[in-house]
Amino acid sequence: MSDPSTALFDYLENLGIKTSTHAHVPLFTVEDSQKLRGDLPGLHSKNLFVKDKKDALWLVVAEENTEIRMNHLHKTLGCARLSFGKPELLLETLGVIPGSVTPFALINDHSRKVNFALDSKLAKGDILNFHPLRNDRTTTIQSDDLLRFVTSLGYEIRIVDFDEEIGSF
Repeated sequence: MSDPSTALFDYLENLGIKTSTHAHVPLFTVEDSQKLRGDLPGLHSKNLFVKDKKDALWLVVAEENTEIRMNHLHKTLGCARLSFGKPELLLETLGVIPGSVTPFALINDHSRKVNFALDSKLAKGDILNFHPLRNDRTTTIQSDDLLRFVTSLGYEIRIVDFDEEIGSF
């Protein structure tokens, strides 16, 4: 089986974006990552693939310690009530399995069905870390380069201040 991150790395290289990638055991949760990442610098994330009641899809990427109130997230995003997307839909739409969800997976959304929301902490961060379409590696990228990657794919980036969202309800 071919490495799903090869096309991603080729795309990033064609954009002139430099990254570094670290191999590790497969990680499935934020807790797994926190236990095993050692002193890998930069911000880390939690990535939520959700679907609203009107079938709109969202990839919500937040700093790993950010509290996301699922029962209010739809108000912040301006959509119908949300639930987690099924693994089959995740694979069909973003080409990844649970545990490998990442903003890099937007490269696989050829129909541009997914809306993208990014935590302001990550948008304003310096060094960011995400799985490169597989959960046994972590790729480090500069925040500005992540934004450039996402916009190069044709996405609008919805920047969300989850700390403000917590205080607004």
